[in-house]
Amino acid sequence: MKESSICLRSINSLLDDEQGQPTRFWIPAYQRGFRWAPLQVTQLLDDVWEFIQTSEGGPRQAFYCLQPLVIKPRTVGDYEVVDGQQRLTTIYILLTYLKDMVSVLGKTRFQISFETRDEANELFLKDIDLARAEENPDFFHICQAYKAIESWFSGRDGMQKLKLLQHFLNDDESGRNVKVIWFELAEQDDSVAAFTRLNIGKIPLTNDELIRALFLRRATMVGADGGTHQLQIAYEWDQLEKALQSDAFWYFLNNEQGLRQNRIGFLFDLVARSNETAEQLKHDAYRVFHVFNEKLKIADATAEWLFVKQVFMSLEEWYEDRILYHMVGFLIQQGVDINELLTLSRLTTKSSFERELRGKIFSHVIGGTLQTLSDAELIELVGDKLEGLEYGPDSDKIRSILLLFNIATLLESRRSNLRFQFDSFKKENWDIEHVRSVTSPPPKQHHERVEWLRHCLGYLKTQENAEGLCTEIEGFISLPQREALDLIFEPLYEHVLSFFREADSEGTDNSISNLTLLDQSTNRSYKNAVFAVKRQRLLSLDRSGIFVPLCTRNVFLKCYSPQVDHLMFWSKNDREAYGQVIISTLVRFFKGDWEEDV
Repeated sequence: MKESSICLRSINSLLDDEQGQPTRFWIPAYQRGFRWAPLQVTQLLDDVWEFIQTSEGGPRQAFYCLQPLVIKPRTVGDYEVVDGQQRLTTIYILLTYLKDMVSVLGKTRFQISFETRDEANELFLKDIDLARAEENPDFFHICQAYKAIESWFSGRDGMQKLKLLQHFLNDDESGRNVKVIWFELAEQDDSVAAFTRLNIGKIPLTNDELIRALFLRRATMVGADGGTHQLQIAYEWDQLEKALQSDAFWYFLNNEQGLRQNRIGFLFDLVARSNETAEQLKHDAYRVFHVFNEKLKIADATAEWLFVKQVFMSLEEWYEDRILYHMVGFLIQQGVDINELLTLSRLTTKSSFERELRGKIFSHVIGGTLQTLSDAELIELVGDKLEGLEYGPDSDKIRSILLLFNIATLLESRRSNLRFQFDSFKKENWDIEHVRSVTSPPPKQHHERVEWLRHCLGYLKTQENAEGLCTEIEGFISLPQREALDLIFEPLYEHVLSFFREADSEGTDNSISNLTLLDQSTNRSYKNAVFAVKRQRLLSLDRSGIFVPLCTRNVFLKCYSPQVDHLMFWSKNDREAYGQVIISTLVRFFKGDWEEDV
């Protein structure tokens, strides 16, 4: 029984069949008629023309690829069009517009017929008469497309028309031309089911689905036990996809959010990006497919599949190893290309790979070369780097350092099994915020003032000596907006800050020692809250089992403070001690000075 197949075919190869007769494409009843708007027609021509302009003088293998054409054979040279009718019909209308040139080039047009339309539609496509546009909806849309093509060519001369046509009809398969991904369904495949999936659900064929078809097709062509290879690839494919469906594994490797299906495409993208063809086709949505299509023309499918599995196993090994998990995960979160790390890992031993990763992290967040520094120079350089950072202009760098501080803290003891949750960190959008927010400007809008006071009130109601302040706050909240004047709010605001010992501001503190990682929800709702309110919020999340970075939790528990005498306040001494711990922890990390029993 013939299986489904997939390949790249030039538009020229679609014109006629093996007997030299025009290829026949049949549009079944379950499809609507031609409905592309002029904009879509123009975009297709613009894209092909841009390809022509940029590819001139470029590599011979460059080509422009259209979206997949999904077909099912009926007889020799006769195909049912399951998906791609709009694009195929647009090409036919283009060939009709340029039919004189097509004839001069010695070419013929393929044929399009319709199950639910009479022969008049097919004849109309062959010789479009704009005067008949109002006869039926099909004629109208065909005429609109024809006029869009006519308008597009209006500012171009005959040579430019010929150049475009030659690229469409170039029969040199290795030359610059226009190709289509030809996806041929097997005889036993249900055309209506395939059409429903591709069109009703608006789900296009993805690179990995096309690549899967390539591998399975090629696996059946490798000798007597080809079927066994095919089943093995199909089974292992599902196992890899299942592993990547784990958010913990996925977000360790990825900064992309929202992707829930077909995550295996990530592996093929990794392999493809190391290929020169991928760079030439970097703007093509199906570039990954093109790379593997070329690979499997000359390579054994089983060997290529083994290489994909080896890439996966390297990533899985990093994930399972606690030290590599944290260092690789940090670099990926910082935007370092995984292929760069894969190449590095293949060239060295595991222990050397760890040292290389540490050096790469140092270069990324501190700058310079780690290996050349003495201990004293390292301490001085890290301290100077952190001291020079300021919230606002250096926020991205501070976020990176605080993330590294969390990771370095987790790695202090090799006996610990705690792991940083990259999935929660990325999905919940953790970012930096002030530990003590007294330097933030007071809220100005009435609703902002009420929200700020409500946060404070929730905490104050748990305190025995705050009854009077609670009454003041409740009184302000109950006031109509027109009566809640500045002269009432401002002294109340100072009273609240005084209670929390934050009224005596020591000036704006935007240094890293007054910053920590907070989740987006806390940032948004509690941004200007006093230390005690933020502390209550974060510890509540932690008690509920919701991810809170270890060092953020430690800050609000005041684990870094030399003297824990006022748990509800964040003082200058607390900030200075916190800053010193960040420096010393990073220095130990860069030195690889991790203790067994910390």
